[in-house]
Amino acid sequence: MKNQSSTIFQGVNKKEFLIRNTFRLAILIVLFLGINTFKASCLNKPPHVIIGYVAGYDGLVDMNMIKPEKLTHLNYAFANIKNNRINLKNATTDIVNLRNLNKLKIKNPDLKILISVGGWTYSNNFSDMALTDTSRKAFARSAVAFVEKYKLDGLDIDWEYPGLPGAGNVHRPEDKQNFTLLLKALKEDLNKLGKRINKKLVLTIAADCSKDFLDHTEMNKAQAYLDYINLMAYDFLNDPPGKTFHQAPLYPSKTFNNNNSIVQSVQRYLKEGIRPEKMVLGIPFYGHIYQIKSDARSAVGAELKSAVGTKGFADIKDSLINSGQFQYHRDTTAKAAYLFNPHNQQFVTFEDEWSIRYKCKYLKDQGLAGVMFWEYSNDEKGILLQELNRMMK
Repeated sequence: MKNQSSTIFQGVNKKEFLIRNTFRLAILIVLFLGINTFKASCLNKPPHVIIGYVAGYDGLVDMNMIKPEKLTHLNYAFANIKNNRINLKNATTDIVNLRNLNKLKIKNPDLKILISVGGWTYSNNFSDMALTDTSRKAFARSAVAFVEKYKLDGLDIDWEYPGLPGAGNVHRPEDKQNFTLLLKALKEDLNKLGKRINKKLVLTIAADCSKDFLDHTEMNKAQAYLDYINLMAYDFLNDPPGKTFHQAPLYPSKTFNNNNSIVQSVQRYLKEGIRPEKMVLGIPFYGHIYQIKSDARSAVGAELKSAVGTKGFADIKDSLINSGQFQYHRDTTAKAAYLFNPHNQQFVTFEDEWSIRYKCKYLKDQGLAGVMFWEYSNDEKGILLQELNRMMK
């Protein structure tokens, strides 16, 4: 038998052989570590976001109600705009609320707290503020200084709506481009502050689902400056009007007069070139109550007489569902729940655990970033939030 070592080293000195194989071994180790690091990063992807809005305009917020461990982001609503600067209309209680919200990070250090500017009531001054480069920069400086002062994690802009009247607001055609320029100015100043304090700061918007909103904005361009686009996928208008409809149907209904749906809205955004990982699906934690005309025998296709009002999910569950006076129904086509009281002819369109499951599955299938809900106090017992957490795993 030949000496194996002499065969191996034939034509190559021993020192050179060891150097070559050590080098090869090092390459294999680097490749092994790299592949496993990549696998680990894939397995430990950040979860879907769960963004909740908490309303401060009614006074001090009950912090015991909030479960920070079940949230990724909490948007405090709302700040106003005055003289092209961010403004707290109820400063006495707002400041206390913001400080108390920051204390929630003791339970969840990863929780992001944002100040939301605007909303349905405070959107009147957006168009004037966004009109010029000077006024946009003045607002951006004031808003980012606000973020730093109250140790927040970013801004949420809820302009309802650029180029459209909303609640009778000032609006102009230039809003379309100015909205994009406003977001650009905000993002640039947030990035400067973030670099200075070594912290990633977030910029989001609340966005309407309608074609009108997309026609009056440049969302394809604006998304470059946004971390998330919170789609207000609720309060759909009945089309044609005058008959019962769902406030937030996932799919078009075969039985209710509503040609609007969440699926149609999301697809509209995707066709505009909006990246799915920036889109967050909004879910209502409340419902609408309507009075149906007295000759209606069921809620399906019934003519509406008047709007009675809105109720939070907790109230709907306790005072309506548990009363035994309302019949609970599911539109299995639209994936929407509703109630009907045949005695007083009331129809209630609302969100529940069943409908939420379908929405969560849909957004995950579409690769959306996660969910947003309005508004925290409407689910005091945390029933819907618990379902969101279960489905987002």
